[in-house]
This record gives sequence, C-alpha cells and structure tokens, in this order.
Amino acid sequence: MPTYDLVLKGGTIIDGMRTPRFGGDVGIVGGKIAQIGQISDSDARRVIDCKDKIVCPGFVDLHTHFDSQIFWDPYCTISGWHGVTSVAIGNCGFGFAPCKPEDRERSMKTMERNEAIRATTMQAGMPWDWETIPEYFDSLERTPKGVNVLAYSGLNPVMAYVMGTEAAKTRYCTPEERHQIKALLSEAMDAGSCGISAQLLGENSPQMDFDGTPMITDRMSHDDLLDFAGVLAEKGRGFIQVIGADKQLTEKLCEASGRPVIWNVLSVGTDQHGINHGGYKETIQWLDEANARGNRIFGQAFTVRDTFQFSLDEWNLFDNDPTWRAITLGTPEERMQKMRDPELRAAVRDAYEPDSITTGAVVGSLENFTVGHVYSEENRQFEGFSIGEIAKKLDKHPVDTMLELSLTDDLKTLYSSPPLTPNYEALAEVINSNFALPGVSDGGAHMKFMTMGCYPTEFLSLLVRDNDIMDLEQAHWRLSAYPALAAGFKDRGVLRIGAPADIVVYDYDALDLGPVERMYDFPAGDWRLAQKAVGYEYTIVNGEVTFEGNDCTKTTPGQLLRHGSANA
Repeated sequence: MPTYDLVLKGGTIIDGMRTPRFGGDVGIVGGKIAQIGQISDSDARRVIDCKDKIVCPGFVDLHTHFDSQIFWDPYCTISGWHGVTSVAIGNCGFGFAPCKPEDRERSMKTMERNEAIRATTMQAGMPWDWETIPEYFDSLERTPKGVNVLAYSGLNPVMAYVMGTEAAKTRYCTPEERHQIKALLSEAMDAGSCGISAQLLGENSPQMDFDGTPMITDRMSHDDLLDFAGVLAEKGRGFIQVIGADKQLTEKLCEASGRPVIWNVLSVGTDQHGINHGGYKETIQWLDEANARGNRIFGQAFTVRDTFQFSLDEWNLFDNDPTWRAITLGTPEERMQKMRDPELRAAVRDAYEPDSITTGAVVGSLENFTVGHVYSEENRQFEGFSIGEIAKKLDKHPVDTMLELSLTDDLKTLYSSPPLTPNYEALAEVINSNFALPGVSDGGAHMKFMTMGCYPTEFLSLLVRDNDIMDLEQAHWRLSAYPALAAGFKDRGVLRIGAPADIVVYDYDALDLGPVERMYDFPAGDWRLAQKAVGYEYTIVNGEVTFEGNDCTKTTPGQLLRHGSANA
C-alpha cells in the first residue's frame, strides 16, 4: 500500500525558515507534510517531478478584501493565481457581519464604491445566511474554499449594527453602545476572529462610502478604538490591523491590547491611494524603536507597482480630492451632468496642480495618463497619446481635456497610468528592514482598476531575481513564515514535518506576470481586471493540488482558520 498521498520529487526546497536551500522530496499524507528527505516513488499514490523547480511554502496574503468574493470565487483570485494559499479578510474595518436583514442592502452599497464591485453582484453572489459574526464564520466554513481564510472583525459593520450607520458617522459611542460593541467583539473572538481592523483616514479618505461620505471608522473616537482594543487584552490573543493611524495612536493600541499591530502602509512614496504615510526611513526607525519598547508593530510594506486602467464611469480613486469626488459620485448619467457643470469643473481645474501626485502611481497627474481605448470616431485620433500631449494640441487645460474626451465617449474612454520604474535602492531598504511584511495586495478591492494581488510573483521575479534585493531564502520567509507569525497563524507558512501541506512549486527562471485583462466572470454580469502568472507549476492547499499552472483543478481543500488554526 502507498505510504504517501503525494510526493514532490527532486525539487529545490526552500522551507520558509531561512534555512539554506537543499534538494529533496516532500511526502504528504492526509493534508500534512509527513516527510522531507529521500522518498521512493513506489511509496506514493502520485508523484510530481520537481526537478529544477523551487518547492516552497504557499504565500500568506494579509491584506485582502475578499469578504464578498469568496462566496463565488473559492480561490480568491487574483491571489489564488499567484501562489497564495492563505488570506486574511476583513481589513481596514470593512466586512459584512454583523448585519441585520433589513440593513443588508445598505451594507453592500457601503462597499460598492470602495471595492469597485456592484451591489447587484454582491447580492447575486452572497448567501446572506447570517446576522451575527459567529453565523458569518459558520457560513464561511460551509462555503467551499480553495484557500485558507483568516478573518478580522471589521469595526465598521460592528458599530453600524449597534448604533446605526448614520449615527455612527456623526457622533461617538455612548457608554452603553461601547459596552454592546465590546460584547460583540468578545463574541467574535470566541468564534475564531483573528482580531479587529479599522481605517482612520479622516474626512477626505480615499476609500469612501457609496455616497461620498467617510466610512464610520474614519470619524471614530480614538478613545472608543482604544477601549475596543482592550477586548484583545481580555482574551489574550488576536491582533489589530489599522490604516491611517499615527504612530502615537498605534503604540497606544499595542499598549491597550497587549497584542501586535499590523500598520499600513510602509512605503517608499505614496500608497495606491496617493497617501504618504510618512518618510520610509523615519518609519523604519520608529518600527525598530517601538518593538524595542515592547510594542509589537509590523509595517505592511507597499512593494508592488500600482499601475491603473480606468474609465470615469466607474473610477473612484481620486476620492481624497473633494473636487474630483464631487463629480465622480453617482451613476454615469449623474457624473456626466456634474462634469458639464461649469462651477464643478472650475473647482477641479482650480484645485489641480501639475506636479501633484493624484495617485500613488502617477507623478505629474493627468498629463501622464495615456488614452488606451476610445469609443467615438471623434476621439479616435487621440488613442495612444497622453493627456498632456492632447491638452497641448488642443490648447486646453488637462482637466478639461480629460473630461471632454470622456464625455464624448459617455465616460467609457479607457486611460492607463504610465509604466513605473521602482526606486530599487529604497525598496531594498524598506523590504529588508526588520519589521516589514511585503504586500498590500488589496485583493478583492478596486477590482476594475488594479491588479496588485500579483505582488508575490512581482516580488520574486522583479525584485529578488532581476534586481537581487534579497536572497530567495529570506524572500520566502518574508512571503510566508513572517506574515504567518505576525498574524497568528499557528501552523502555516513553513515546510516542516507535521505542518499543513500548503506548497507552491515554480520555475524560478520562467516566473513572470501575465497580461492584464478584463474578465466578465463575476455574478450578475459584472467584470473585473485580472492578471495571471507564468511559471507556477503547482499550487497545493492542505495537500491537494488546486492549480496546475493556470488550470484550476476545482478542488476546494481550503479551511477557515479560527484562532489561526483549522484545528482550533
């Protein structure tokens, strides 16, 4: 009788623990690694030849927004296409539980603009067989999954459940509401939540509600947040994810909770929203000093090139500019009406600065966007030219140029951001710093504009292989073991005997990004931007192959990781 369900034969093993690479076989039994060494082919039901291939732990993506998508896409693609075997959902304070039945539509509308997924798509794709957070976790557990899932309790839905959305946006909690919210968070922690998350980006947050108002946590009291963090101290487990918190508040969160904080975003310049969270050298120094003080803080490092494709009928990533936000709210018809309004347009034009950074990708802003595709004969002559070039030709302001091109095409004109040349020296300093976790994939968010979920592939190919930022041993520790440690995964992120068999087999020399494409594969006819990879041979989750190259096997061995483990 075969001893092993699967043997990965003759690969170059990088175990994720910074052990020097070595050749050998990996034997898998019952979803776990049973042996690493030399294994006879006759002892296996299936043997995969891994000669000249890297065998490494599956990647752990800590910053995703697959809270709705996981119900219709078991593999959480884009992440699942790029070797990710475990994801954390519920980041930035977002999520869909708890939620009263009468508030479901409002809950989906809340996420529509931010995720660039239509509410009708969420309605068609989500079972909505829950009200409470424990019931939501039970629904996640029942749902077939191709990746493992760890879930935060986002503070937006919890506060909305207790206070009502509008009240939570306009005032702080009463003592009784605080008590109720803490009770819900305690219940969530008992049910397996990995902790709490919040977005604290203020009045001009780039991640807005559907109506252009800030999210609940953007306006919440810091005293309330610190009180909620105390729930983790009472439980003695979990961690916190925040974006937009200043350094002093972040350390207070550590002190109030006694638990680690994953702080967003550690970046060389701005993040994908055009926000600078502080100079990277100063941030690295602060992380070192905070950890020396006993405040366990990890910096989620922004390592991927944040390029965009977009059209103004859907675009929302200028939301941190109130003048742009005013004309990009509503249906395409409502947007067009606003863009034709002389006063609203003048406000955008007057606020525009040629050398401003409108998004994280584009310095010089509108002038550097290229017209990728047009829909009217009138605009055909401008295809392939930049807004700056067209503005000079027409002797018009860049704002007027872009808006008029778009209006001529009923806002469907497709724009793309320019190719980026990363600052490799600065990136090397960020990525090699003591407490940096690579990523910020935003998988499941901004689905019509970007494909940052490809970050593991870009990290290994562009940064490690092509620019020698670090060796592969450390790269795989950073992509798997280190984020797993930071987020409280109890038994994943490394290749060792007894660990769940979450494994990626890939051709290092061939590893590359595929083309960006538009896919109409979401419920209710919705579309998204997608980007697959080249070079991954096999992705294995809990001992079962989920992808052979880009071909999905349709197996769904993923598990809900309550308290960081499938066995909790």
